[in-house]
Amino acid sequence: MATSILDSGDRRPTARERFERIRTVEFSDSIHPSRQLAQEASVLIREATKENPFVMGLATGSTPVPFYRELIRLHREEGLSFRNVVTFNLDEYHGLRRDHPESYFRFMHDQLFDHVDLPADQIHIPDGTIDIDAVYDYCQDYERCIEQHGGIDLQILGIGRTGHIGFNEPGSAIDSPTRMIALDRLTRRDAAADFLGEANVPRFAITMGVGTIMRARRVVLMAWGENKAEIVSQAVEGPVTDIISASFLQHHENATFVVDETAATCLTRNRCPWLVGPVTWSPAMMRKAVVWLARKIKKPVLKLIDEDYNENGMADVLAEHGGAYDVNIGVFNQLQHTITGWPGGKPGADDSYRPERAIPIHKRVVVFSPEPQDAVVAMGGTLERLVQQGHDVTLICQTSGNLRVADMEARKFATILEDIATGSQAWPEQQSYARTIQGLLDQKGEFGIDPAPVRHLKGLILRGEARDAAEACSLNEIKIRFLDLPFYEDGRYRRFNLGENDITATASVLAELRPHQIFTTGDVADPSSLQALCFRALLEAWSRDENRPWFSQCRVWLYRGKEKPLADHEIDMAVPLSPIQLERKINAIRKFQSIRQDEWEAASLNRTNATNYDSLGMAEYEAIESFQMLRNPRPH
Repeated sequence: MATSILDSGDRRPTARERFERIRTVEFSDSIHPSRQLAQEASVLIREATKENPFVMGLATGSTPVPFYRELIRLHREEGLSFRNVVTFNLDEYHGLRRDHPESYFRFMHDQLFDHVDLPADQIHIPDGTIDIDAVYDYCQDYERCIEQHGGIDLQILGIGRTGHIGFNEPGSAIDSPTRMIALDRLTRRDAAADFLGEANVPRFAITMGVGTIMRARRVVLMAWGENKAEIVSQAVEGPVTDIISASFLQHHENATFVVDETAATCLTRNRCPWLVGPVTWSPAMMRKAVVWLARKIKKPVLKLIDEDYNENGMADVLAEHGGAYDVNIGVFNQLQHTITGWPGGKPGADDSYRPERAIPIHKRVVVFSPEPQDAVVAMGGTLERLVQQGHDVTLICQTSGNLRVADMEARKFATILEDIATGSQAWPEQQSYARTIQGLLDQKGEFGIDPAPVRHLKGLILRGEARDAAEACSLNEIKIRFLDLPFYEDGRYRRFNLGENDITATASVLAELRPHQIFTTGDVADPSSLQALCFRALLEAWSRDENRPWFSQCRVWLYRGKEKPLADHEIDMAVPLSPIQLERKINAIRKFQSIRQDEWEAASLNRTNATNYDSLGMAEYEAIESFQMLRNPRPH
């Protein structure tokens, strides 16, 4: 039977969990724990009465969406009623109308309230339109309303990358009440895509305080995706600190973290399993452990000695595999064999220890980019090298990326077009189009939803930039395709729904191109993110081609885009870039002017990869792009 999420009781941690100060339950994905939590919550909801309702504290963002969808299913298919439920939401942006597409009022109604029988007068969401002079009294009233309903029975939380719960940013006290708070720069940056630019993200929010959350009888914090792994580890295993408000949950008597395997990667049980129990010392495990040890004591791999292993909990690897010298040589060779200047395989070379096969000499290569800029930012140098080494490379932009293009870019295009169309040679149709675009931009305002013509124009602008960037990577224009997957064109960030048409379009590309190599991303991203959905579409399409002749000859390589970079022990192929190659990649990234892509951030990550390899004793390079082989490309 699956471990209960809500009934944590006084269970003692196992040996694997002994570094964890909050009960943490790990699942293989986000769907199963969301369903299980909804089932467990439904039992408590059914027990509630009008006189004694079940009070839930709810979170927004993409993390709890699978949980809300399961509650909706239980209501529709199994008759779960919410008549005896009272809800209190954690937070709301200050300054947003309730009908604003990014308001949490709108989000909650779209994702849950409009689909169940919860009475409107039992829904409580902070009001972001309250005058700033009245906010203090309003927040006190919100606290009193929670108390009048007997307190919160079950509080659902997510966690931000600053470690915040609700909008309790760094510096929030453990006894802080509901209040207005200034949002951290990183929080605003993470919300930039939702608001079509960081400048448009509200600077303030109303949030339940940490003290309010701590008074809930049960607390469940959910986290998905590797971008949350480091902060989850700090909250669960690190000291209690107001810098990470989620760490205060270590003092809660009935708090549980529910994470998928990617969000759990930085917990000691997964990061350093040899410290919590016996492990099987496979080559991969030895590489992971030795790289960790070298990093910890700041030594190159070949300079590690027996005492280093013995003093850092790794004596058993020496007992099993001989002294430090033999272990060091084995891991050093593993790392060295990942480095290649031939990402498509080196013709005529012995590829026994090379990342990629030499045959066929000229490979059909398909590079999938969820948004047009993703592949160029992550692997622009490798893309150029594949083309120059004679491979048949096709860049597939899976979505148009139009949601990332700012209004000012569309307005600039329309203004220039109008000026041209009203010149000496009048073009009435072009003039009418330009004025229509400007009128639609005026009508929707700064935060409105883009109408179809505006989104189409923004997509065309980004499409042109993608072509320029691909050309800067030596890729011919005819070798770049735009799928414009429907789930993106019909949706918004945090509200995408992958459909059959998306999978069919992806499968069609695979069947036509029959690649020997695929490069893709999104495997460890938040499951509801654009990158993760594009990756899922690829896996579903891949599974439909298993009987095709090309299938068994194809290798899938993973790159990291917006997710946490690959750790050194995860890298299966490291492609060095010279200073000139890195400069050309930076120039390619600069082509994406409409989305203000930070080319220096990408260059910094590539240089960090090279520095890390250098510190482990590898050759010194200017920069490195890194990849991991996908060994079992099957949908979950």
